Amino acid sequence: MKFYYNPVSLYSQKTLTALHEKKVEFTPSIVDLFSDEGRAAYKKVNPFGKVPALVLDNGWLIPESSIIIEYVDTHFQSGTKLLPADADKARQVRFYDRIFDLYVSNQFQKIFFDGRRPEKDRDPVGVASALATLNNTYDLLDKHFAKATWAVDDFSMADCAASAGLGYARMIVPFDKHPNLGAYFGRLAERPAFKRVLEEAAPFLAKLAAK
Repeated sequence: MKFYYNPVSLYSQKTLTALHEKKVEFTPSIVDLFSDEGRAAYKKVNPFGKVPALVLDNGWLIPESSIIIEYVDTHFQSGTKLLPADADKARQVRFYDRIFDLYVSNQFQKIFFDGRRPEKDRDPVGVASALATLNNTYDLLDKHFAKATWAVDDFSMADCAASAGLGYARMIVPFDKHPNLGAYFGRLAERPAFKRVLEEAAPFLAKLAAK
């Protein structure tokens, strides 16, 4: 199977962390998101134009990070089990996966990408709303991680979502006022799978910073 991604893409990092946790083999294909040619070529693979996407050997396209992770966890027994067999526990994992995607990752992206727009095209009201949502979510998560090691019992898909989301969000809102959340991210940062993802992303991030 072939995995289309970009090393700096937040949702690519989430899914890569899961693939490494599962210890599955795949053919990597880095998508050039920063050129018209690269985006156009990728749309021939995934018409939605979003990374990541997984293409199976039979040609079946699986887009969207959580769907990719669920597919891999269902079809590969190796490595970390990312969704519990218990239906209620699995639902909790999906809940926290949504929390990290919608209320952390997406809020970070709103703030970050708005800051890269020309002044006349910026959305200060939307950015203020995203920042308020992010701070509120930090408060809720800090309470949760006062008593929890991982999002739900053992390391899961939700923690893969948290790894990338919090890794980027802390650049805008550090964890200074949320020590439990900071400690949780510290545990995430020690996972060999996430370390591998960050190591791959480092040179790409350096190139972006230099522009």
